[in-house]
Amino acid sequence: MNLRPDPTFYPSPKLAMAGPAETLAYTLMLSPDASQPDGLAVVNVNPQSAEYGQIVHKLIMPNKGDEFHHFGWNACSSALSPLSGHAFLERRYLIIPGIRSSRIYVVDVKGGPTAAKIHRIIEPEEVFAKTGYSRPHTIHCGPEGIYVSTLGGGGKDGTDGPPGIFIMDCETFDVIGRYEIDRGPQDKQYDFWWNLPRDYMVSSEWGLPPQFEGGVVPEDLLSNKYGHRLHFWDLRARKNVQTIDLGENHQMALEVRPAHDPVKEYGFCGVVVDTTNLEGSIWTWWREGGKFHAKKTATIPPEPAKADDLPPLLKGFEAVPPLVTDIDLSLDDRFLYVSCWGTGEMRQYDVSDPMNPKLAGSVHVGGIVRQAKHPSGNAFGYGPQMVEISRDGKRVYWTNSLYSTWDDQFYPGDRGAAMVKADVGKDGGLTLDKKFWVEFPKGYRAHQIRLEGGDCSTDSFCYPSA
Repeated sequence: MNLRPDPTFYPSPKLAMAGPAETLAYTLMLSPDASQPDGLAVVNVNPQSAEYGQIVHKLIMPNKGDEFHHFGWNACSSALSPLSGHAFLERRYLIIPGIRSSRIYVVDVKGGPTAAKIHRIIEPEEVFAKTGYSRPHTIHCGPEGIYVSTLGGGGKDGTDGPPGIFIMDCETFDVIGRYEIDRGPQDKQYDFWWNLPRDYMVSSEWGLPPQFEGGVVPEDLLSNKYGHRLHFWDLRARKNVQTIDLGENHQMALEVRPAHDPVKEYGFCGVVVDTTNLEGSIWTWWREGGKFHAKKTATIPPEPAKADDLPPLLKGFEAVPPLVTDIDLSLDDRFLYVSCWGTGEMRQYDVSDPMNPKLAGSVHVGGIVRQAKHPSGNAFGYGPQMVEISRDGKRVYWTNSLYSTWDDQFYPGDRGAAMVKADVGKDGGLTLDKKFWVEFPKGYRAHQIRLEGGDCSTDSFCYPSA
């Protein structure tokens, strides 16, 4: 334990933006066929270094078949909460869940880029016994502990009861138990985040394990059986206070991104596909008059394509859906980045007016039909997927794998791992960095990224920006 607060804890988003630039990125590597263990790659992102864009350390796990997906820090700026903070924690440990195995690794990254090591392994039996949940997915660090969302309930196929969120101790890493006291109508789970001073949380929905583990189930998708609702919670009472249905055709309401400044009571959600027209969409949700509301504020159309150029799953549509699989919001709440995994596009929206997003920048790399190359000349397999933004908003990083079985359906054949970076113009706009191309070990795919000192999809803030 530190004797004073970790200097990477920032009271407000504005102060975080003024902090030192990241020099390291931590990126998950997964083995899609479970032939080798998953791992963590430590990438040098310091442009002044001779090792810029290179993996400087790899931590390979002792087990196979975990399927690393999302992960997060043990503690962040929410530790400075005036209510129930642990101000003397360190942003030191990465909590890495295996979405297939339900095993959780606690990795200590203190001591420099080559010092990352396993601190503790939480076996799936402990998760099952203490929570009744399975398939841990998203990690967020709150003032009093580590919150973990899950995609499965109990039983072999994860459908014995609904999935939900559980809490871990942020110092011992013991699994404490379920979050929910009253879940209301919530029966699926995906992402979640909160506004701590306003004392509410929002969560979203993907699907149950039989709907995603073997790949997308076309019959379920066309029958609108994937998630399409947002759930709002009284954070401290752990009670569902409102559920908003976006419409059953808006399939897979995934990432939720609240405004970082806690004064603002709005946020964004990305929807993968509209089954009536193959559009992707961005929704803005907000609280007014004591109630939550949600509205579709941006749409992204599909691109026409010849059936012969499409994978079997899409041939009958003769179009490529954008497939909005990730979104991320800059710390100043100005730019929203949208990954269009199907069309191979990274979009940047100016959301200064959250009810009227305006397209401010775009780059293409990868894509089902486009297959746009990176400016380095390398082929970018799959499409832009997990996106992460530097705290100062000047750099945007992303990888290319969605989920192993889904990768194989939409992009048949192994396309390899990729991680790239774009620079952001002063008034918007994106330019891919020709010099930043990360080579991953053969047989791996790359998923989520975490940045040294925190990033825009990690930190929660308890104080407004001045």
